Amino acid sequence: MAAVIAAPASGSGKTLLSLALLSWAHQNGRRIQPFKVGPDYLDAQLLSQASGQACRNLDLNLCGEDWVRRAFHGYGGVADLTLVEGVMGLFDGIGSSETGSTADVARLLGLPVVLVLDAGGQAASLGALVRGFRDHDPNLAIAGVVLNKVSSPRHRELLGEVLDRMQVPLLGCLPRTEALALPGRHLGLAPAHEMEAPEQRRQAWAALASEHLNMERLEPLLLAPRRGPHPLADIPAVKGQPLPVALASDAAFHFRYQETCELLEQMGMPVLRWSPLADAPIPAEAKGLILPGGFPEQHAAQLSGCEQSLRSLRQFVQHRPVYAECGGMLMLGQRLQDLDGNGHNMTGILPFKAQRGRLHVGYRRLQARRDSPVVQSGQKLVGHEFHRWELHTNRQPSDRSVLWDIEGWKVHRHSEGWVDQTVHASWVHLHWASSTTICSRWRAALEAGEKRSPNGLSAASNTNGYNRSSNAGAG
Repeated sequence: MAAVIAAPASGSGKTLLSLALLSWAHQNGRRIQPFKVGPDYLDAQLLSQASGQACRNLDLNLCGEDWVRRAFHGYGGVADLTLVEGVMGLFDGIGSSETGSTADVARLLGLPVVLVLDAGGQAASLGALVRGFRDHDPNLAIAGVVLNKVSSPRHRELLGEVLDRMQVPLLGCLPRTEALALPGRHLGLAPAHEMEAPEQRRQAWAALASEHLNMERLEPLLLAPRRGPHPLADIPAVKGQPLPVALASDAAFHFRYQETCELLEQMGMPVLRWSPLADAPIPAEAKGLILPGGFPEQHAAQLSGCEQSLRSLRQFVQHRPVYAECGGMLMLGQRLQDLDGNGHNMTGILPFKAQRGRLHVGYRRLQARRDSPVVQSGQKLVGHEFHRWELHTNRQPSDRSVLWDIEGWKVHRHSEGWVDQTVHASWVHLHWASSTTICSRWRAALEAGEKRSPNGLSAASNTNGYNRSSNAGAG
């Protein structure tokens, strides 16, 4: 039976343990499917790299119970082994509740928990911590404990005695080492593509598991679940005209769910990779464009100099649908502030300037004000917001270019996003596969774009009162 890797808090060692187990399985020729609880992109990239399999997110708040069950059994059931990495602390959900927490996912799927504890500076006190997590919810089984930052053999012996008295299995002890530290960025861990010497890291992670974990006891806790149907099996394949979709994909734009591309392919919208940082035009055969999130602020100076990419995007949006979320939206504005506070010109398609601000993070309830290429007026959805940049604009909340009203825990209802005939732009990330009306409307928008502009020459009318200048922003 698969288990959930969980901890009392972020930073305890969940990701390090997960990477060690995945690398060990991969090195031993076992196909292991990783999952990540919550909306996280960065941890998921690392788990994918270590396992050689695309990590899947299990997010109750964003996707609902039905999708989480289907994803777990559909993707996990075809592998030899399965691992689920939790998010934050075991019981941490929305606000001060457990809603959507790692514990919620474990209960839903009937999975035991492997608890990772930062044991630095502890001995007998470890017992109180373990007892609290073990007894907090009698419906949740703690399969065992892995201790992180164990400083010496004597420290390990002391901690082992504490757990023996409680009859809680000790599944391994990870030593305190800076050599395996994971570098961070302003939104969490560094992306997988920025990690130096990835193969050497995988070997080191696998060695960590072999030398410091009780794999005889842990391997049964990685067994794959009962196999279920493919999560997208009930979505009929579209046999009509293929409508290719360009997807921004490079070091600046890489926050996306694997299922989005799979869903697009199944519905007759083959994905074409496009790198804005390569200063190349959008592929000529593309009928639509998706600009996912990422770190454009980290690459703002280079992006600003990619004149061919920016010019291509300005031309494309005049007659073809563009979906942009979070970092992808920043490329549509006038100016973008980089990590050092310097401003750089972007496309100027939307009248805002973006600069660093306070952290915005959490799930959002959404109600669309108008039709967009992916949502219908009045439609209600759930998304996730996670960014440190803010938009500065003179637009009024009543403007017809506002996409939707949003609210969340401790977030009062307010207007957000940009919309017109060809544009859907927002801070909010959506999970397309768990709400397939999104992809259906996207295909309809591509078909409408074909009728408006069969040769890609005629411009869509601009009904929202903002100017799509061909110049990269004013002032």
